[in-house]
Amino acid sequence: MSAAHPPTKRAPSLQGRLLAFVLGLVCLLWAATAALTWWDARHELTELLDGHLAQAAALLVVQQAAHEFAEDSHEVDAPSLHRYAPKVLFQVFHEGHLALRSANAPEHAMLDLAQARVGGFSTVKREGESWRFFVARGQERDVLVLVGERMDSRDAILMAVLRSTLWPMLLALPLLAAGLWWGVWRGFAPLRRIQAELAARPAGDLHALDLAAAPRETQGMLQALNDLFARIAALMQAERRFTADAAHELRTPIAAIRAQAQVALAEPKAQERQHALQATLAGCDRAGRLVDQLLTLSRLEAGELPAMQALNLADVLRGQVAELAVQAVQKGQQLEVAAEPAVWVSGNPSLLAALLRNLLDNAIRYSPTAAQIRLSLSANGSAGVLLQVEDSGPGLSPADAARLGERFFRVLGHEQPGSGLGWSIAQRIVAAHGGRISAGTSAELGGLAVRVELPGAAAT
Repeated sequence: MSAAHPPTKRAPSLQGRLLAFVLGLVCLLWAATAALTWWDARHELTELLDGHLAQAAALLVVQQAAHEFAEDSHEVDAPSLHRYAPKVLFQVFHEGHLALRSANAPEHAMLDLAQARVGGFSTVKREGESWRFFVARGQERDVLVLVGERMDSRDAILMAVLRSTLWPMLLALPLLAAGLWWGVWRGFAPLRRIQAELAARPAGDLHALDLAAAPRETQGMLQALNDLFARIAALMQAERRFTADAAHELRTPIAAIRAQAQVALAEPKAQERQHALQATLAGCDRAGRLVDQLLTLSRLEAGELPAMQALNLADVLRGQVAELAVQAVQKGQQLEVAAEPAVWVSGNPSLLAALLRNLLDNAIRYSPTAAQIRLSLSANGSAGVLLQVEDSGPGLSPADAARLGERFFRVLGHEQPGSGLGWSIAQRIVAAHGGRISAGTSAELGGLAVRVELPGAAAT
């Protein structure tokens, strides 16, 4: 029974986050605008209605001056001309006594006359209701005029003003949200197009994405993606080439090994059978060297940076000469080595050993019997390190020299076995160490001369 997988956490949506941020900002600005509108409308309404109270008080003062107070009635039955009229009242006091009042005003003073501020406004609470009053003095000093208005009427007017102002804005919010959603959705259309294009691609399609139609904000990401495609394509090409090379080159030695094994099985004579088995072992050795060459070339073409360290290249050279000197002796060749005792470079020991082994092995195998092979290694001052491999063999024609580095290229007319990968490997090893390699004709020996220049390093 397989274990249950935990539920995958849903990835956050960039489009949703952007839409939520913009809508939240719009709502916040709407709330701030509504608060500012309420404060400003309330202030202006208070100023306006306070001005009306002061004007009404002034009219009562003029009316009081024009008529004497009636002694038998203190109530004025004013007609109700507006729905807010019952919420406004006035009182006129003469020598501290109520002389005149509106029909809805009580017979007692709405304010403390002793503490009433003449010519000013005050807000008081009477019988559970808040009132706004203005106090004015009549033409005679002993006359006080009080004009008041209920605060709830002001609040009702304020709410009516706000409703007419803010309701359209509130109703527009859903339309604004829908417009923002549509705009954000349209803005993310290029990303959806790129997603659909990538999803529809076959596995091996690594061509670059078109940046011309992409938004500027996504071009950097798409360029990085194109660079990644290019690197993956190069790796896949190197892998395919390595597979083709291995299949191409291993076919011959494997066929030879099989043929020699069949000969050994069918040969009744012990001497002939021994010869076939030795040929089989030689074919195995050749196949093993070929596999090493292919793997080295594959690592270099894949862009693997080798681990570098300071090392004495003269020690590496002497080690390779000791291994391959037997082959030179068997062919009667004269092998000369002129190397300074300490030549320091920064490099990878195994790769530099492969470089020296390839160059020396090629010189031994492709030079005739009794040929002369010369190796020299020296510190070349500010130029770094100079390695030269020369022989007295036939050398290379200009046409063959121009083809050096081609994979599996071998000079015709040679019977020596080989894969044609040695020079390619040597070139890539030298390039990985920041050096240069060139081939020409030896001025002294007349054969091939290979020159390798590598950066030097401090001795340790």
